[in-house]
Amino acid sequence: MPLEIVTIPCLSDNYAFLAHSAETGETALVDAPEAAPILAELSARGWRLSHVLLTHHHYDHVDGLAAILAQHPAQVVGAAADAHRLPPLDIQVAEGDTFEVGGEPVQVFDVSGHTLGHVAYYMPQSRAVFTADSLMALGCGRLFEGSAPQMWASLGKLAALPDDTTVCSGHEYTQSNGKFAETIEPENPALQQRIADIARARAAGEPTVPSSLALEKATNPFLRAAEPGIQANLGMTGADPAAVFAEIRARKDRF
Repeated sequence: MPLEIVTIPCLSDNYAFLAHSAETGETALVDAPEAAPILAELSARGWRLSHVLLTHHHYDHVDGLAAILAQHPAQVVGAAADAHRLPPLDIQVAEGDTFEVGGEPVQVFDVSGHTLGHVAYYMPQSRAVFTADSLMALGCGRLFEGSAPQMWASLGKLAALPDDTTVCSGHEYTQSNGKFAETIEPENPALQQRIADIARARAAGEPTVPSSLALEKATNPFLRAAEPGIQANLGMTGADPAAVFAEIRARKDRF
């Protein structure tokens, strides 16, 4: 049975996620930006944490952890490569590792680029991937530590997942990302429709995260560096997609 996934807004624009098994009662938290909204959601649902899955070391993904663990002792999972910067880990993981939450396998992907040691967690039975600041809704994270080729390779791993995968990313940046995406591929009708849908959702106070991988592949310029139309718009027809990605990322940084 797929896990029940709950999206929790945190801080000014972060998201955390709960993944709960009705069969086993186990509940995993993905990232801990701040304690209060996460503890409130757990209390309202009567759930107890069994696991906390950390994606990377940035403060807006870990700062709430100590207060959460004080009320919900749980196994903390994170990247072995980032263990020196993460809170203390009970389980250290790396690319290709698998562990279980609620009887469901969780596969680990190294998605370095935004940071070195950033990981994503894929739950194939629940058809969900928790990407934090690697693949984001209509975007990708800034390259604070990794290189453009490294991030392009990381995004390729995620893009290879089934199209019906739900992408649970870490921030509500989608509306601003849409404005940028339009400068890269203004003729994309799927992107235009998504921008309109985003505007309606945000006007109603609704989140735009999570999203579907199929929608990201159809509209997210950071996944579309191999598209001939985008390459032509950038004056890079026939270029290595990694180089096109690097140009898109550079333009976003200046946007």
